[in-house]
Amino acid sequence: MLIQPILETSRLVLRPLSPGDAPSIQSAASAREVADAMISVPHPYPDGEAEQYISRQAAAREAGQAAAFVIESKAEQAFRGLIEIREIEPEHFQAELSFWLAVEAWGQGYMSEALPPMLKFGFQNLDLNRLYAHHMVRNPGSGKVLSKNGFVQEGVLRQRVRKWGVFEDVKLWALLREDWLREGISVSRSVSC
Repeated sequence: MLIQPILETSRLVLRPLSPGDAPSIQSAASAREVADAMISVPHPYPDGEAEQYISRQAAAREAGQAAAFVIESKAEQAFRGLIEIREIEPEHFQAELSFWLAVEAWGQGYMSEALPPMLKFGFQNLDLNRLYAHHMVRNPGSGKVLSKNGFVQEGVLRQRVRKWGVFEDVKLWALLREDWLREGISVSRSVSC
């Protein structure tokens, strides 16, 4: 089982998921704009899907395969989104980073602020060597957040996903522990875990 600490930044708290988060996830994920920007979030978001997601995440955490965090604003104590390290591969010391924000949290720098403590958690607490992330080419905002946090684009996976009946290209990004250490990404921002 993975131990998930509470991570904090100046404006945010990143805490483990709980069953009580289902209504907030259901509401935020139901926005078409969220589903449109995400590879695997359906629209309409089915009733009960948030509870199933939380249950799957709890099982993955128990198995040591994932760690999902709610992104919450400190000032309002309000749900802002989700960020997770998933598909942890102990043999290769790598995992996927995935994230999304509720529409009302877009454009406020929350994800750029949430990534440094997650990177620190992944490289220090989970002892990973590589974190990778994907996003659809038509969602450049995710690429900007990744680039700002030291990720390097490794390629484009042509027609990797099918969204709204259309095959879409997906960009693949990665960050290595040695690059993270060299760049001092976790040290350059005020984060704690």
